[in-house]
Amino acid sequence: MAMPVDSVDLFDQGYALDPYPAMAALREHEPVKFDENTGLWLISRYEDVRTILLDPENFLPDNAIDAIGRFSVQTLRVLARVKFDLPQTLANNSSDSHAGYRRIMTKLFNAQAVNASVPMVEKVVAEALDDVEQRLAADGVCDLATTIARDVPFRVMLRLLGLESAIDVDIDTLARWSDASLELFWGRPRGEREVALAHEAAEFYAWLTDLVSKPAPEEGTLLGALAAHRLPDGEPLGVTQKAAVVYFMIIAGQMTTTQMLSTMYRRALLEPGLWQRFAAEPATVEPWTEEVLRRDPPITTWRRVTGRPMTLSGVDLPAGAPLLLMLSSTGSDTEVFENPEQICPYRANVRKHLSFGIGRHRCSGAELARMEADVVMRMTAERLPDLRFSAESSPEMLALLSFRAPLQVLVRGSRRGVSATDENAARRGAGRPGPGMIRKTRPSPTAPAAPSGRPQSAGWRSKRVAMPRPPAAPSVARP
Repeated sequence: MAMPVDSVDLFDQGYALDPYPAMAALREHEPVKFDENTGLWLISRYEDVRTILLDPENFLPDNAIDAIGRFSVQTLRVLARVKFDLPQTLANNSSDSHAGYRRIMTKLFNAQAVNASVPMVEKVVAEALDDVEQRLAADGVCDLATTIARDVPFRVMLRLLGLESAIDVDIDTLARWSDASLELFWGRPRGEREVALAHEAAEFYAWLTDLVSKPAPEEGTLLGALAAHRLPDGEPLGVTQKAAVVYFMIIAGQMTTTQMLSTMYRRALLEPGLWQRFAAEPATVEPWTEEVLRRDPPITTWRRVTGRPMTLSGVDLPAGAPLLLMLSSTGSDTEVFENPEQICPYRANVRKHLSFGIGRHRCSGAELARMEADVVMRMTAERLPDLRFSAESSPEMLALLSFRAPLQVLVRGSRRGVSATDENAARRGAGRPGPGMIRKTRPSPTAPAAPSGRPQSAGWRSKRVAMPRPPAAPSVARP
């Protein structure tokens, strides 16, 4: 039985490292709990979250990308200078224009497009692995979180959207802008830090408005689709609407894939023998990644607001109540998933998780993310079967309202120079068992304090590997 919790600090490093006990306590004792720190109602049970996501008429997405706190006057001025605005387009759109935006995304990320992109993704991954190998050869160590896990999703996204030839900045700049935007709108920055982040976000937004304002964009690209699109009243999209779509796609689309890959790398490298199994049996990768998505989704929470008085788990909510849907908690709900703390690749209901959402606003890039996870993990294990997690890797996590992932995944190329003691220390620091250690059902919470369905498409999966038979399973607040 989980112990009740008086409060949960969703931004605390301790929670980011080990959120499972708090989530279990919420599901058991207070499945609908008002959080005074954020002003949000925390919704932690699977059935409640699923009900909300499937009822966009009564649970509106309008607050999905609002800033979590009030900005200072200085921050608002910085954003106002570039006329920063994120009108209703995709994730925060409850109007009749949403379906049109959605069709644009579906055309770009449908099963046929994802299948056709596999050779491109494999080429991008191979190039990124060249870089990893060069870094390992030169320095003996490489951070996968800031190299391949970051660069592959950026390059894949830019190519699929037809933006690669249109942009005039490098990936380092895009990553810096994206990181700043995530922390500004989904974190709790204060004072000078908040203002500095606002300058980065404003620079990003100004660059985007210039990008979407260029004449005659190519057909078959995101910019071309936005230029040709018409709203329900027949009007074309304005600059702010186009910029908002691209802003969301780069940040919420690309960055979440980076965080997903960082989480998977760390888990796989810390589980004794698993990395070597991936190298020897590539078909085991894809079902494993699906289970990690259930247990550790890169988007941990998402928001909704009640459109009228509603009742959830016996708790009455007024109209206008802001809700925080705890997606990561739903994947560990024992009413739905047996032994949720265990990663069971052949779990019968593995696809029942809500990590990509469900219903009208389900993630358009879900199949792309799944394909990238399989290709990246499979090719890395094949190319670098002796990769080892480094004890020097920081345990610090990205601890934002809706995003959680390792900030660093340091690896070395072989066992030479790495003792068994070093490897056990690395596992303990990340809450994973090593040889001779007692396996725990949850990661250790020890860490230093910090200063953040649809049916499955066979598609690429059936073309890439022959799966073995399963074994018996034991808007931002506008300035």
